[in-house]
Amino acid sequence: MDWSAGRCFEWKLRPGIADADGSGRCRLDAIARWLQDIAYSDLVDAGFEGEGAWIVRRTRIRVGAFPRFGEDLEVRTFCSGIGRFSAERRTSIRGPSAEVETAALWVCLDPERGRPMRFPPEFISTYEESADGRDANVRLRHPDPPSEAERSSWTFRASEMDPAGHINNSHYWTPLEEELAAGPEPVAIDAEAEYRGPAMSGEVALLRAGSSLWIASTEGPVHASIVRA
Repeated sequence: MDWSAGRCFEWKLRPGIADADGSGRCRLDAIARWLQDIAYSDLVDAGFEGEGAWIVRRTRIRVGAFPRFGEDLEVRTFCSGIGRFSAERRTSIRGPSAEVETAALWVCLDPERGRPMRFPPEFISTYEESADGRDANVRLRHPDPPSEAERSSWTFRASEMDPAGHINNSHYWTPLEEELAAGPEPVAIDAEAEYRGPAMSGEVALLRAGSSLWIASTEGPVHASIVRA
């Protein structure tokens, strides 16, 4: 990543026991949680706390080497694209054994109306140098699940709800982590989650086809999808 121009926010992190699996490998849902935490910390540090409600539209996590429990990590993030009401954020996670690059697309909503909100001039002036003219396109790009997709069930817990009133985006990675736990320990992974509509606590459907996974309402609409490269 090019950190040479514009605002860059840095964070020190040491993963805890709840972030790792039995082997000490930090899970994808933990990494997704770190991404939203540093994004929030950057906005607070830049003076934009409470100015709009942010929801994540898409997150890609490319792991060259997984972070490990107790490893001292350096997390660096910058705004890599700006749209009318959306922004892309790239984040790098590095440590003695960790090599992770991520890109997340966020949409800013008016907290009262729940509609996309245009950025104020001061937001643009803070982040436009690092964005360097790049757009942040919010169009969905994952396919719908095929009719022959394998179907099973999953249950989101009430304790996985967040202050926005729906299941937190980090928990959508847990079904993929369950698949990883059933096989050999992964060395690397490249996966992208796309969020379509919020899920609430309770039963949902898991649809699988090839290396792709969809999380859908039991009534049909898709909440999110995860595609592995």
